[in-house]
Amino acid sequence: MIILASASPRRKELLTQIGCKFQVITSNAEEVTGGGLSPQELVVKNAYNKAAAVAREHPDYPVLGSDTVVSLDGHIYGKPRDEEHAKEMLKLFSGKTHQVTTGIVFVWKGQSWQAWETTEVVFSTLSQDKIDKYVATGEPADKAGAYGIQGQAATFIKGIRGSYSNVVGLPLHCLDGLAQKAGIDLYDNGEGSSSR
Repeated sequence: MIILASASPRRKELLTQIGCKFQVITSNAEEVTGGGLSPQELVVKNAYNKAAAVAREHPDYPVLGSDTVVSLDGHIYGKPRDEEHAKEMLKLFSGKTHQVTTGIVFVWKGQSWQAWETTEVVFSTLSQDKIDKYVATGEPADKAGAYGIQGQAATFIKGIRGSYSNVVGLPLHCLDGLAQKAGIDLYDNGEGSSSR
């Protein structure tokens, strides 16, 4: 069994989808938002901080931290501050290709393992009316880049290059590889890992 250091319902759904044995313990680590870091450096740093904070309290289990950001033209976009901010982001992404980067980190037995994944997302051109109506649904509120690919915003997306689950919030293929590297069995009912 692993501990997911995230309250994200999307990450919970993805782990459930693959049959992972896990429990959720939300991290109280403060998220880093800038500091001149690249998207890859930023998400790995935040994922590590989240996992490490929970691992200190629960040292017997592997702890998974994760963080996702959207980037366009060198600028990083996290969750929107409010509805106006969400509208600004969507207007910027309209008709363009942006990148979604997720960092994942396991902390266990005093060690850490990290990885990140980037997916390119191609947006169609969005009218202001379409943006306004979408933001009014409330769906963008807690999502990096102010949209959910698995929700109503699916109609905005012409295509993706890379991992779909990464855009949802957890790159599952990357996660499986990282777990194997760390000797962690995602499907274990017991305490700890199986031998690989």
